[in-house]
Amino acid sequence: MNPYHPANTDWLAACDFGLSVHWTAQSAPRTGRKLAFQDAVARFDLDRFLHAVDASGARYVIFTLTHALQMLPCPHPVVDAILPGRTAERDLLGDLARGLAAAGRPLIVYYNHSCNSAEDLAWEQAVGYHAPTKDRFADQLTQVVAWLGEHYGQLIRGWWFDSSYSLDPRGPHNSVTTKLNGFQFPWERLTVAAKAGFPERLVTYNAGIGEQFLYTQHQDYWAGEMVNLETPPTSRYLANGLQWHGWTCLDDQRWVYADNQTVPHPPLYSDQHVVDFIGKCRRHQGPVCFNVVAFQNGSLLEESVELLGRVRQQLAGQTSG
Repeated sequence: MNPYHPANTDWLAACDFGLSVHWTAQSAPRTGRKLAFQDAVARFDLDRFLHAVDASGARYVIFTLTHALQMLPCPHPVVDAILPGRTAERDLLGDLARGLAAAGRPLIVYYNHSCNSAEDLAWEQAVGYHAPTKDRFADQLTQVVAWLGEHYGQLIRGWWFDSSYSLDPRGPHNSVTTKLNGFQFPWERLTVAAKAGFPERLVTYNAGIGEQFLYTQHQDYWAGEMVNLETPPTSRYLANGLQWHGWTCLDDQRWVYADNQTVPHPPLYSDQHVVDFIGKCRRHQGPVCFNVVAFQNGSLLEESVELLGRVRQQLAGQTSG
């Protein structure tokens, strides 16, 4: 195999902080009855969402395409062929990507294969996760990703792949729930598929909270899942060569707001705590992304958006001063 040439991460390194949401098929409204997924996609208030992103001052966005359930807020013929009923008529992903691009905000797409401890058993069976041999599974998963890359091109600037540990037991965590029978997941093939349509698209594979294990050298930046603001970077690159990047919850640490019988947790940190952490990160060109509670209609937790907006103003004052 040809040696891997990492994509240029300069654009990401230049972003001091981003905003992310886990808006999924499990997302709940702030109050009232949850809509069916396709209806929720159709009614997602994109203008409201983009306005909140703008108010936050975030330089980039990570959007969760699919999580526990393999249900995508966009058309996708490959997914339709594997298991009908898991896509949407509205191309919310494309609408979002174009809206962000118009505002000069790169989009990183979070993707989960949804083969995690039978959370979506119908998908696990359909995609071939439990087949005696896993070639069909690997083929179909790479085709799902490649179609998205080809279809959206430069609108998708990066991927954030989760649950690597459900496909490969070699890392610090092992949540594989199928018999592998000697199968090694083809990470290099997935990276090729992930860069379809835009070779400079960034790729990362999450190995777990704070973990720096590499399932493959064929990736470009660190997933950087964190649970607090206690570990800023000490250099732009990790010892393994990846661009430093952090991702953590600003408010509710459940990531997905799936139960509106509970009150979403407000921001976990003061303005100054966030400003100080971002300051430490940007001294080393280490971007950090903050996950904010997203409700089913596309609105975000106002307290978190307002906090980030105030943080942006303080950071701007530091720069101008």
